[in-house]
Order: sequence, then structure tokens, then C-alpha cells
Amino acid sequence: MKINTFDNIIHTTRYQCIYGELTLASFNGCLCMCDWKSGKRHEYNMATLKKLLHADTYECTDSVISAAITELNEYVQGERQSFDIPLHITGTEFQQRVRYELTNIPYGSTISYSELADRIGIPQGFRSVASAVASNPLSIFIPCHRVIGADGSLKGYAGGLYNKQALLNLEMAALIK
Repeated sequence: MKINTFDNIIHTTRYQCIYGELTLASFNGCLCMCDWKSGKRHEYNMATLKKLLHADTYECTDSVISAAITELNEYVQGERQSFDIPLHITGTEFQQRVRYELTNIPYGSTISYSELADRIGIPQGFRSVASAVASNPLSIFIPCHRVIGADGSLKGYAGGLYNKQALLNLEMAALIK
């Protein structure tokens, strides 16, 4: 008889970078969360993750999270343009399609929500795409900061518009080194 044990555990750690505090989480050897602690959807994203994975959280740093921290540190120092850490992408089928497509936006580039909707074959679905982008639990690793308004303006970002601009500036500066 099992007593208060979980077959599925999500390991979580807080990560402080120059842009703010993130929650990193891993599940079964993959990174499943890199979410802005201050973001208005953070609690929702964590609850959704636990529900989808039928898991509870345990605060600790495992090898996946350690590797993610190393890659994040290299990224914020302008030394890394892509990530090698395996990702566990969650969400509805539609959200997963959007998130996989986000990974195809090149470092230092931006696209609009409309362009992203076109890429996944739903040209009139930019609002639905924007919602899927907004609830991305793998910020930075799935580069939702690279999605902007059709007019070139910055639109919402869980880490705040200041950080969205800072990440875009970081990538542009690294490209011209």
C-alpha cells in the first residue's frame, strides 16, 4: 500500500538572473518550465503543469535544472544562441503547435502574431495564437519574446515589456559581435 507518495515529481528551483526571477522545473529528464515568477500567469502555469503531468512539485535542483541554469547563464551573457536542454512541451494540441513553431524563430529575429498564425496554418487565428504564446511555460527556451505586434510594437510578455525589449536587445547585440 502506498502512503502519500507520488509516481510523478516535478523538480523546481528558483533562478535569479539579471532580468528577474524565474521558476525552473524539470520532469522525467526534461525541462518543463522556465516561467517568470512575477508573471500574472505564473500560478496558473504551475497549476496547469501539475494537472497535465499528474504530478506534484518538490523543490530541488537536479541535473536537468543545473544544465538549464548553465545554458541560461550563457544565454544572458550573449554566449549562447540556441539551447540543447531537452524540453517537455505541455498544453493543448493547439498550444503545443504554437510552441513548437516558436522554436523555429531564429535568434535575433522577430515575427508578428499574424505571421505565427500563418505559419501554423490558421491565418485568421492571431488572437488564439497570442493566447497560446502568453501562457508559454518555457519562456526564453521557447522564445515567445520574439513575437511582436504587426506594427512592430512590443506586446505583452510575462517577464514585462522591459525584459522583452532587453532580451531582444541582447540577441541583436550578440549577433553583431
